[in-house]
Amino acid sequence: MIHILDLHDRAPRVIASFVLETKAGPVLFETGPESRFSVLLDGLNALGYAASDIRHVFVTHIHLDHAGAAWRMAERGATIYVHPRGAPHLIDPSKLWASATRIYGEQMEALWGRMGYVPEEQVEIIEDGEVFRVGEFEIKALETPGHAYHHHAFLIGDALIGGDVTGVKIGRGPVLPPCPPPEIHIETWLQSIAKIRTLNPRKLYLTHFGQTEDVAAHLSALEAKLLEWADWIKQKLKAGQTREQMVLEFEAYVAATLRAAGLSEEEVQEYEFADPSWMSVDGLVRYWNKHHPEEVMS
Repeated sequence: MIHILDLHDRAPRVIASFVLETKAGPVLFETGPESRFSVLLDGLNALGYAASDIRHVFVTHIHLDHAGAAWRMAERGATIYVHPRGAPHLIDPSKLWASATRIYGEQMEALWGRMGYVPEEQVEIIEDGEVFRVGEFEIKALETPGHAYHHHAFLIGDALIGGDVTGVKIGRGPVLPPCPPPEIHIETWLQSIAKIRTLNPRKLYLTHFGQTEDVAAHLSALEAKLLEWADWIKQKLKAGQTREQMVLEFEAYVAATLRAAGLSEEEVQEYEFADPSWMSVDGLVRYWNKHHPEEVMS
């Protein structure tokens, strides 16, 4: 059984961790940020576990909302399973934190907590297609770049823990693609969606947020929205808009999409916490300027 733990990051349904119960003990997927570690502990306690009961922690990628508390779990004896490109940033997170600090400034500690190091001997590098057996379950790692180069999804039977490559979907809302800099790559993301389709999972577990069983429709909607957002930014770049203009217009555009789906202002805010509009502007602008500059010349 997979349990969903709500880390209550500024609001409900923003960041989830997942606990797989096995005969060999619990397995944790996604730690959330260090700032929410006490909430993670409360969630584990509610299931009857202490942090020290967790021997295996799998993270889809090393962005701070997914793996910021990995070092805290390592302190309690866990092994952290991570993509080879992500592993160095768990062992020495100084560059990752410096990059995030440039974005978040004085908000860093409130949002993400404190920086810590995972000892190299507690980092397990995992490759595409590698299978790990814990108790009665097999956990298969699937390299799924697009949102980040160092991204895995994890297949457990007919369930897929998708990280960010399977999008953001909160409650009754639509699926949206999180597109922060610096590694957004549309073509690669579409290939990852196609890869997931071939596996035909029956359930998706989304870090932002929860579970969905309408997998085919979810992936199709994600693909369409990713292309829609990329084209929206492309047209604004071609028109010569400034970043400030794009951010204002894109925030309004996304909010209007969510309101049109019948969401309340509280639900719109949950989406903005989970998938900030300004970050997707920056990520998609960088994608076009880096990978297809000839298409966005004004």
